[in-house]
Amino acid sequence: MKNDATTYWQGRTVLVTGAEGFIGSTLVEQLLARGAKVRGFAHYKPYGDRGHLANLQNDVEIVSGDVRDPGRAADAVAGCEVVFHLAALIGIPYSYQAPESYVQTNTAGTHNVAAACLRHGVARMVHTSTSEVYGTARTAPIDETHPLQPQSPYSASKIGADMMALSYAHAFDLPVSVVRPFNTYGPKQSARAVIPAILGQLHAGATQIKLGATTPTRDFTFSEDTARGFLAVAQSDRTVGEVVNIGSGQEISIGALAELLIEVTGSPARVVRDEGRIRPSGSEVERLLCDATKAHDLTGWKPQVPLREGLLRTSEWLRQNATTRSLAYQV
Repeated sequence: MKNDATTYWQGRTVLVTGAEGFIGSTLVEQLLARGAKVRGFAHYKPYGDRGHLANLQNDVEIVSGDVRDPGRAADAVAGCEVVFHLAALIGIPYSYQAPESYVQTNTAGTHNVAAACLRHGVARMVHTSTSEVYGTARTAPIDETHPLQPQSPYSASKIGADMMALSYAHAFDLPVSVVRPFNTYGPKQSARAVIPAILGQLHAGATQIKLGATTPTRDFTFSEDTARGFLAVAQSDRTVGEVVNIGSGQEISIGALAELLIEVTGSPARVVRDEGRIRPSGSEVERLLCDATKAHDLTGWKPQVPLREGLLRTSEWLRQNATTRSLAYQV
């Protein structure tokens, strides 16, 4: 498969499920910039909210629906050459309260999209995983051979989704690749996520940033870099049937991240530990550090935006979009 990023996407018909979300809309923007014809499968909302697709409606064919509906998923896939499957129910805390919702959306929904891709003969399906499937690192950095550890109903549902997608590659020869992003951040991210949550408080003049566990570490990748990783995986024949990590290869503790955010915003705030924010025992993922060697070897991808620069860009976007409505359906 040709791997020239400047021409590969020109004129191709591409479906992005979860297109109205954080990473999905960033991916849509990059596809449009490369000349693709983009169809966005967006979670149906009776009040007509298009989320982060609102400013792209004239450039994107929007199909409303739900990945839990196999017929609607098949309608969305029909006529597309490449399918990026990002639609998912996210948010770890809520998964403790509504695990069935996560199984139906994430695991069964992935089955529906994969079945639709097989039915319509798509050239490539790229399924979105998450680094949460690894749980707390047994060895670091984490490569794709690391054991999968379902430390929350959310991560369990995504493990099931990953296996369902890969089963279509092995059992039916569907050209599937699994992208496993580590923690992605950047403009448009839901206010529930740690970076926009802290920035929102700092921009509002908070003098204290209350955190639960401050010692867990995460590997943060800027959203534009993550989207480029998706494109690179889709363009490479070498990634078919493979799981590919996308991450920066650098880790930072949540406490140190908060201190860095305080620094980049020039705030006088201080970090305070809040015991009420501690997750249930055994469910907190203590360490995530990505080994993205495979991504580089198979596709040439590597991140380009350093953490400090990405945080500054995210902070500025949030200042300018303080009233942007956060989304429940995104990755």
